[in-house]
Formats: sequence, structure tokens, C-alpha cells
Amino acid sequence: MRRVLELALVALLVAQGRAQEPLLGAPLLAYTRADHADVWLYDVQADTARRLRLGEGLHHVWGFSPDGCRLLASLDAGRLGGRLFSLSLDGTDVRSLVAYDELPPQAWGVWEATWSPDGQRIAFIMLREQPERGQVVVARHLAIIPSEGGAPQFYSVTGREHSPAWSPDGALLAYTSYDERPVGADPLSTAAPTLVPEAGVSPSPPVTVSEADLWLIRADGQAKTRLTNFSVGSVTMPRWSPDGALLGFVYSPTPNNDLFWMIAPQANAIPTQLSLGGVNVLDLAWLPDSTALLASARNMQGISENILWRVPLVGLADTDSAPLLPEAAGLGSADFPRWSADGRILALRSAYALALWDAESQQARFIADSLGNTPPHWSPAGFQGETGCRP
Repeated sequence: MRRVLELALVALLVAQGRAQEPLLGAPLLAYTRADHADVWLYDVQADTARRLRLGEGLHHVWGFSPDGCRLLASLDAGRLGGRLFSLSLDGTDVRSLVAYDELPPQAWGVWEATWSPDGQRIAFIMLREQPERGQVVVARHLAIIPSEGGAPQFYSVTGREHSPAWSPDGALLAYTSYDERPVGADPLSTAAPTLVPEAGVSPSPPVTVSEADLWLIRADGQAKTRLTNFSVGSVTMPRWSPDGALLGFVYSPTPNNDLFWMIAPQANAIPTQLSLGGVNVLDLAWLPDSTALLASARNMQGISENILWRVPLVGLADTDSAPLLPEAAGLGSADFPRWSADGRILALRSAYALALWDAESQQARFIADSLGNTPPHWSPAGFQGETGCRP
């Protein structure tokens, strides 16, 4: 109750302060700076920014509601992530979303929240302390709540889930799930089955490594499908193509040995390998027309710096990939590429500062006072500015 009252007071003070501010237009970018002390909304056309604050603590912004009129953000409560909130663009009408009282407040948190494109659900990773083998460990379960909030419904079992990603139509949810594998003589081998010990002798616990594969589940929690089944290594960064026909991902047979792959989002689909030589992938996205992947990668084609690469879906990425941005744009050390809803403007982080690159004019500019280390989020298609959000 105290926390609710504190948020209500903050919202009241914010509303009073916002009365004289101009309304934000479209499109908008939401981001946090390096200190995570607040959330920022940037009006791209007006070149103005608005600061939103949930309270004391580390802020994380996860995106917009499908109509663009609300933000999804969390405020850290400790080492297990934060409490999840939605709030209006002026910082008022703050709603606590996850109702959970099965553990003390310090023993659970929320991470990687994402609003479904149809606006019906919010998916996230629920972190919870639980006993295992005589000690307390942190389980990470894929969870779902209605968009207005409520008790979480858990869609996963192992407690080693990460990276939920909605399909463009909101019908499917991709994620990664980790399994334990006995370690063999080298990273690419698995240990032989443990011999049965002599009577009265307890076997030594096996040395295992945790590795991830790609999974798919329907929005209602039914029809779970394992899309990949690599014998060793891990899948990370599942990314839907904008047309929903493919999932791009990174597969790493060993650490710092990243390869580009893709797969159709259906049972028994055969994954397609797009590269042979390992690189270091910082982030993965798509081109707006779904014709190629867009990767921030180091040590690719002899270039040690992380730049943005257009990774073709046909051919060999090792030789056929090409830099997306012209050198004249001045956007080195690039990562976190995110396209605007109309596919014209690319937001990215360049040397830790947010920048915008217009694909039509080929011009780039930096957003002032934006040093940070989290991906930016664009307002969705159809959002016409804050005036359309007012009753």
C-alpha cells in the first residue's frame, strides 16, 4: 500500500508539472541513459525530450503499448530485477501489473517484458528464488499476464527461459530455454554415461554446462514446439522477420563463436545456416522488408570494430554480407539497431550515444545527452502523437 501511495503522489506531482509542457508528436523513441535513473521519451520531429520517473531505483523501459499511448517499464527492487508498470506518456496513471504474493517481495522480480502486438497480453521472464540441491537458486520462467495486469500464468517448466519475442501478429511467442549437458573432454563433446557405482558408494555429481535451444508456443500457452535441437552450444537473440515468415537467431557452438541462422516458425522446420566463420554478434535485427538480417558484429570480414552488417538470406554471410551504413555517416561502434515503424529511420547506439540514420536522405544525427546502454524502442505504427491519447 505504501508503494502505491508513493507512486500516486509522484504521478500527481508529475501531472502538475506536465500541464505547461507541449504534447509530444510522432514518432517517439523511448530509452534510458547509462544511470538508469529515469525513462526518456524523444520526439524525433520536434527534437525534444521528456523525462519520466517511477521513483528511486534503476529504470528499464521495455516498449510501448500497441496504440503507443502507454509505456511498459520496470523499477528495480533488488538483484532479481524489478516491479513491472505501465504508465501514460505524461508519466501519470501508473499501474503496477504483476500481482504475486507467493514469495517475499525481495525474492522475485521481472525482466525482458514485451507487450503482444494485439494488445491482449504481456510476456516477461519471472525471476524467483527457489531451493535446489540444498541451496537457493534463481529460476527464470516465461510468464504471461493480461495487458491490464494480474497474476502471472507460467508457460514454462524448467525455470531456465530467456528472450521472449512475439510474432508480428501476436499469435506465437518464441523464446530460448536452457538444458543441462554433461561436459565431455572438450566443448564440442558430451561425457559418456556415468558408470553404475559400487554398492554403498555415492556417485560424484556430474559436471554440466547449460545450453539453450529455440522454442515456440502459442499465445494461449498451448502447442509448445522445440524449433532447434543442437547437440552442443546455445541459441540466442531470436528475432522475428517483420513479415512473420522467419525467425533469425544466433547459434554459438562455443563461446564467442557466433553464427547466423534462420528457421521457419513451425514444427519440423529445418534450420538454415547462413555463415560458417564465427564472429562476435552484439545484437540482431532485420531489414524492414524482411529481405536480410541486420547484425551488429565484431571481427567480421577482418573488421574488428562492431559495425552494422546486412546479412543476406541467400549465399554465405562470411563473404556476401555488406556494411549497412556509409562511412560518411560517422556512426562507428554501432549496435542496438531498431527501425521506426515506417522503416525509414534507424535508431542505434553509436559509441554509447543514441543516433538516428535516415535511410532515404542518408543523413545521420545524434540525440543530445543520450549516453546509455539499453536498446531504444519506437512508438508503433498508427501512433499519431500524444493528442490521440487524450480522452
